[in-house]
Amino acid sequence: MDGCDVCQRGKAFTEMPAGKLMPNPIPNAPWTDISVDFIMGLLEAQGYDTILVVCDRFTKEVHIIPTTKETNSLLGVPLSRSCMEITWIT
Repeated sequence: MDGCDVCQRGKAFTEMPAGKLMPNPIPNAPWTDISVDFIMGLLEAQGYDTILVVCDRFTKEVHIIPTTKETNSLLGVPLSRSCMEITWIT
């Protein structure tokens, strides 16, 4: 039955429905609600092999910060880096 395409299509779902989807709340001010993502596995350039992307949900402003894969949280981002190395996209 696991390999039968017809059986899999007609199989009844045993899980309860997920429920009503609720939208995320709209932020009231800039930089109160952010998303953070790491883009890893890049080729090394100028000593960096990872990109930290920080996005503000209110203004849609994005900060792209080059870093290394040893960085594992916002506290691990080197604070001594000059602002000239940070790319600002609006």
